[in-house]
Amino acid sequence: MIVVVGSFRIPPSMIEVVRGPMETMIAASRAEQGCVEYAYALDVLDKGLVRVSEVWRDRAALETHFRTTHIAEWRAQVSALAVSERELTAFETTDDGFYI
Repeated sequence: MIVVVGSFRIPPSMIEVVRGPMETMIAASRAEQGCVEYAYALDVLDKGLVRVSEVWRDRAALETHFRTTHIAEWRAQVSALAVSERELTAFETTDDGFYI
């Protein structure tokens, strides 16, 4: 499995403007073959910080995700939506995982 974690920033005044495009991105990504989890979360204490959490079946599914129309549309909107400080890291995990 591939786990992607990270964050990006939006101006707090833009949260409601960005909410619609984020919902579109999340729904389309969750519908993809190989998507196990895809979520954005607004940080409660740091307004404008959006946490990203993704889990993909394998690298091929993630690479297919990068070529989708909804990713292209999201990337085309990033400037207009004032998205900044985007940092994402992907980790490869074993299928059996680690549980606490």
